[in-house]
Amino acid sequence: MTEENHEIESQETVDETEARGERELDFILDIPLELSVELGKAKLLVNDLLQLGQGSIIELNKLAGEPLEVYINRKLIARGEVVVVNEKFGVRLTDVITPIDRVKSLAAAE
Repeated sequence: MTEENHEIESQETVDETEARGERELDFILDIPLELSVELGKAKLLVNDLLQLGQGSIIELNKLAGEPLEVYINRKLIARGEVVVVNEKFGVRLTDVITPIDRVKSLAAAE
């Protein structure tokens, strides 16, 4: 086999590997994820819960202006602030958790 033929075969192998990698990535890209944004938390007694009605106010544990927490599948991935886009609420990310810190938080959760 000449060097030129070997180079062509090597390029075909690289192309096949890239195509297979793209198909595998396409599979991953179709996995649904649940995104949630936490404004704050509160603890209530059952009695307090039963007293709630229209117009009731529930005081949350976060102060006005504190960053919201953004979760993907219940794992913290970022913090941000509320924005309005086309009359809908959104979140501007101000601090994205690094992949290393995300892995550390998974290990700590176990």
